[in-house]
Amino acid sequence: MNPYYLGIDIGGTKCAVIAGTGEMQILKKTGFPTETSKGPGHAINLLLKIASETVDNLGPGLLKAIGISCGGPLDSIKGIVQSPPNLPGWNDIPIADLFRDKFNVPVFLQNDANACALAEWKFGAGRGTLNMVFLTFGTGMGGGIIINGRLYSGTNDLAGEVGHMRLSEDGPRAYGKKGSFEGFCSGTGIALLAKQIVSEKFALKQSVSFCDSQDNIDKITAKDVADAAFSGDKTAIKILEISGEYLGKGLSLLIDILNPQKIVIGSIYTRCRQFIEPACLEIIKQEALAPSRAVCSIVPAALGDEVGDYASLSVAMIQNGN
Repeated sequence: MNPYYLGIDIGGTKCAVIAGTGEMQILKKTGFPTETSKGPGHAINLLLKIASETVDNLGPGLLKAIGISCGGPLDSIKGIVQSPPNLPGWNDIPIADLFRDKFNVPVFLQNDANACALAEWKFGAGRGTLNMVFLTFGTGMGGGIIINGRLYSGTNDLAGEVGHMRLSEDGPRAYGKKGSFEGFCSGTGIALLAKQIVSEKFALKQSVSFCDSQDNIDKITAKDVADAAFSGDKTAIKILEISGEYLGKGLSLLIDILNPQKIVIGSIYTRCRQFIEPACLEIIKQEALAPSRAVCSIVPAALGDEVGDYASLSVAMIQNGN
């Protein structure tokens, strides 16, 4: 057997233990529902149990390091999870120490956006770059920043919280702020934007294909909008174009401030690129500094649904110096 790493992926819906090589060959993966109602002890004990069984199977002496990916806030230096909103009860959990004491190998903790940034930089769409930004564009809008070949996490692990930037005085309220980047460019934000626009349509006695009545406006999801756009619904297409315009505004700020080689964008952007990208690139052309714009590529994430597996393994490998 060759040396291997363990990745621990902790989410509000599901958790997983992943074993993989330095070449990112997945040797074994075991997942389970987080069941947050049972408290942190339930998931942590299962993670430790599955990790122990995996290590016993693959060889304790060959385990090089463990990487943990988890939603923030957290303290990556001390390895402590600090009450993430999607993990109720996970208050100041010394997760790195728990795994370090059990397996006696280096253990590293990163928030999930940073972990995904490392994965896309090392193994995905950002491979070969020195300066890269990764944006989640999923349920929320988070980011991870690579500068000069190193993850930049900030003074207290809050670098990359781009979703909190205000791009407009008005707009969907997400991340606690009207008109935020997340309010326009996330699953949550697109749904809010759609509800506003559909309400305006109904007030004008106009119809849309993805909502049949005023009573169902609150049920609209970003997936409803995307499905309707692919079916040719003009209102849905316009909603995604608006999201694209604000994506362009947010990216222009990142291009001007960070001067990256690539901005890698996941999830909704990857799936709905044809509707979002044209408006985004047009705004960047108008807003961003031309020399910085010229050296920056905007690309979809490459690792797809497996990014969580690669993310936690990348934390283990890269932060262990490999």
